[in-house]
Amino acid sequence: MRLFSVGTGSAAGGAAAAVTTAPALVPPHPSAPIPVIGPGIGTCLRVPIGETGIRTFPLILGGAEFGWNTGADTALRILDRYAEFGGNAVHTADSFAAGRSEHIIGRWLATRGYRDDIVLNVRVGGHPDNPGIGSVNLVRAAEASLNRLGVECIDVLYLDGTVDDGSALEDTLATAEWLVETGKVRALGAFGFSAERLVEARILASAGYPRIAVLDEPYNLLRRSEFEGDLRLVAAAQDLAVTPSHALEHGFLSGRHRTKQALQGVRGMQLRSNINRRGIKVLRALDLIAEELQVPVAAVAIGWLLAQRTIAAPIVNAFATDQVDELMQGAGVALGRAQLAELTRAAS
Repeated sequence: MRLFSVGTGSAAGGAAAAVTTAPALVPPHPSAPIPVIGPGIGTCLRVPIGETGIRTFPLILGGAEFGWNTGADTALRILDRYAEFGGNAVHTADSFAAGRSEHIIGRWLATRGYRDDIVLNVRVGGHPDNPGIGSVNLVRAAEASLNRLGVECIDVLYLDGTVDDGSALEDTLATAEWLVETGKVRALGAFGFSAERLVEARILASAGYPRIAVLDEPYNLLRRSEFEGDLRLVAAAQDLAVTPSHALEHGFLSGRHRTKQALQGVRGMQLRSNINRRGIKVLRALDLIAEELQVPVAAVAIGWLLAQRTIAAPIVNAFATDQVDELMQGAGVALGRAQLAELTRAAS
């Protein structure tokens, strides 16, 4: 049931799998591993992101921990490993580590020469220098992100609706229209938008304003109530591509944090609050299915997400390259009806 196998090339290689070359004067040992040559197996997996015309790997690599819990060198290796498997979409935000995440990703794009191959997703509105998505701050935030990333265009710009600066959505979309027309942004996404606000955005789009085509809403086996309801109905009706963040609930659904003691150094009160009877039931169900399919626990949790209506590509974070190996297998996990029902029942 494993879709991906771990390559033998260096993770610091190109976007395709790394090519191993023996020293000129030293022939390879007869039992040496066969080098991985050519593109990663994941390059054949692409899903459409709504009506944007953009196609990505079914998992978007998040940079929430880059520059925070993950140093630059480790972050670069994680990015390399993701690209080695054929991944092509990266997500960051101006608020992640006060912009350091964007600096690291920008350095990676520049030194590896990947810009034309990577779908760059950026959320703006949370940086303390340019809070909110009002017309003036939105332009400043987008320009600042472009500078930190060292690029000329952001593929999907997510508008952070969690910061209430009192700005009218009409003004925000009018400003976003200028960003699109000047080539600084390809498509618009939303983060933290209510169902009502998405409906308002669609009404404005019918009047000529740019359309929001992508939605980021935290969603996973343990965090379901915010999305499963009016928000999912609106997303489906508007044909929005949903790219949920917190796909593994800060690592809890990977099976790495199973006790309250193990969570002492983990950020997020939401995660600690999920160490309850329901959380343990979910982990047990994940364990059984992971053993049955012979895949990591994290891959099963991601497989459940990808089987849900309207979900295009979850945003997943990693702290080390071996975690990337686990996460990428989630794109190849096909859960049966009984397995999906068991996970949903455990999470209820």
